[in-house]
Amino acid sequence: MSTRVQWLGHSALLLESDGRTVLIDPFLTGNPKAAAKAGEVPADLILVSHGHGDHLGDAIAIAERTGATVAANYEIGEWLQQSAQGLSTAKVRGLQHGGSFLFDNAVRVKLTLAFHGSVLPDGSYGGNPCGFIVTFPDGTRIYDAADTALFGDMALIGEEGLDLAILPIGDYYTMGPDDALRAVKLLRPRFVLPIHYNTFPPIVQDANAWATRVKSDTSAQPVVLQPGDWFEIPKK
Repeated sequence: MSTRVQWLGHSALLLESDGRTVLIDPFLTGNPKAAAKAGEVPADLILVSHGHGDHLGDAIAIAERTGATVAANYEIGEWLQQSAQGLSTAKVRGLQHGGSFLFDNAVRVKLTLAFHGSVLPDGSYGGNPCGFIVTFPDGTRIYDAADTALFGDMALIGEEGLDLAILPIGDYYTMGPDDALRAVKLLRPRFVLPIHYNTFPPIVQDANAWATRVKSDTSAQPVVLQPGDWFEIPKK
């Protein structure tokens, strides 16, 4: 079975491969662009990049409903296990940057740098924000930068050999179109998908115009989705 990705709006993503579903930053309730409801979306594994409400989102409720494992940085992992949140230790993976773990003996998740902030909804310290490299059994490798500024070590991340890079382009809170284009040049992915734009007025962007620049200035193939659309990643 091939690997595919669905953009659920903002930074929420659903990855599917070989019968497994990986849900990233599931901000659905209160998301004006959400293409799914928190009570309906599937998940075997949930990845949370940082503590802001538009990324942590519905992670706890979805994990309780589906029994999914939740992976995040160590601080968020500890917070999720507190009594107020109530997720069991067996269902939480608190990692650190550069660390990885193998989910279900099949899906490898590695934490990467991200330059941003992180505070949890109750004001607790949310640790350092992160991105993710997700490698599936069919060899497909996806990098989700999550919320970040441009940084030079994206060149090292690109050395992993990326089939798909998922990058914010909204500006104001993250990289804007110009820096996201520079990120593509550092990462050298086969395909690139823009996220974290058009949800709220401060981050309105023309993704198609950005895609035209990507196609002109890099070797990557841009993929612009509408919330709810899927992209099946072609085999090499």
